[in-house]
Amino acid sequence: MGPGDSDETRAVRGDRAAFSRLMAATKADLHRFIARHVGDADEALDLAQETYAAAWLAIARYDPARPFGAWLRTIALNKCRDWGRRRRVRRIVRGAMGLDAPEARSVGDPTPGAEARADDRRQVERLEAALRALPDGQRAPLLLAALEGRSHAEIGRIMGLTPKAVELRIARARKALMDRMAPRAS
Repeated sequence: MGPGDSDETRAVRGDRAAFSRLMAATKADLHRFIARHVGDADEALDLAQETYAAAWLAIARYDPARPFGAWLRTIALNKCRDWGRRRRVRRIVRGAMGLDAPEARSVGDPTPGAEARADDRRQVERLEAALRALPDGQRAPLLLAALEGRSHAEIGRIMGLTPKAVELRIARARKALMDRMAPRAS
C-alpha cells in the first residue's frame, strides 16, 4: 500500500484500522441520519452498528471513487427499512394481544400544563404518523433534504436517482404531509 492511499482504498483492501477511521469520521452523522429516519435514538445506535457491520462485510464491493458517506447511507436506509418492517410486525402482534389499548399505554399527568403537553404530543404524533405514511421513496429524500440539508444531487447519489427525480419526490412528500397535517373540518 502506498503512502497516498486513502482510508477508503485501504479499507477496501481489508485494512481494519482504515475502516475504523472511516467509522469514527462518519458515526455522528450516520447516527443522526438513522435517528431521524426511525425516530428513536436508542434504536438508531443499534441500526448504526448493524450498518457498519454490513458495510464491513461488503467493503470489497465498495468503489472508493464514490463518497463513503453516500454508500454508507444507502446501507443505512436498507437497515431502517428492515427495522420498520420488523416494527410493523411487532405492532400487529401487540395489537392482537391487546397491548396497544390506550388504557395500557396512558399515564395521567396531574401537573399544570398537562393539557398543553398533551396537545403538543398529539401534534407530534400526527406528524410522525404522516411521515410514516409516506412511501420510503418520498420519506427518505425529504428527511435527507429537510433535516440534513443535503442537496438534490447528494440525495440522488445516495438513493441512485437523478436530482430531478429527488426534487419531484420531495415535492410529493411535502404535499402529502401538508394534506395530512391540514386542520380537519368539523
